[in-house]
Amino acid sequence: MVADNKDKKLKVAEKGEEDNNQIDEELVLSIEKLQEIQDDLEKINEEASDKVLEVEQKYNEIRKPVYDKRNEIIKSIPDFWLTAFLSHPALGTLLSEEDQKIFKFLSSLQVEDSKDVKSGYSITFYFEPNPYFEETKLIKSFAFHDEGTTEITATPISWKEGMGLQNGVSHEK
Repeated sequence: MVADNKDKKLKVAEKGEEDNNQIDEELVLSIEKLQEIQDDLEKINEEASDKVLEVEQKYNEIRKPVYDKRNEIIKSIPDFWLTAFLSHPALGTLLSEEDQKIFKFLSSLQVEDSKDVKSGYSITFYFEPNPYFEETKLIKSFAFHDEGTTEITATPISWKEGMGLQNGVSHEK
């Protein structure tokens, strides 16, 4: 009887190993199938991203003349951009009194996405001739990098004598 129990235990242990091997093989096959499906999804997602980019670029071109018409009307509204910035919940608190004086000369602005839309954008500020700086066009660009960093570049400003702003403080004489 003791031998029978040993044989039964041995057979159960062998069956368990066979089941484990079978489970391991099934698991590996399932994971491989899952990876194939995931690869298919990634291809579809890449294709979808390309199509979305095409549509976005197309509509950016369609919007341009409408934005141009809008900008022409905005130019006839005194202090439009200053009022818009001051009315914005986040931007309004950032503009100092000196900034507000400068923004009175802002005649229009244009936001342009990078070619692929996702990697960044630039904002072009158009100013009327003013007593603060020489430029009538200033550009600030934002480039988003894969590692999660943002590179910001801006047009250097040629301040008129006594008008340079440093840390929000005017150096007027």
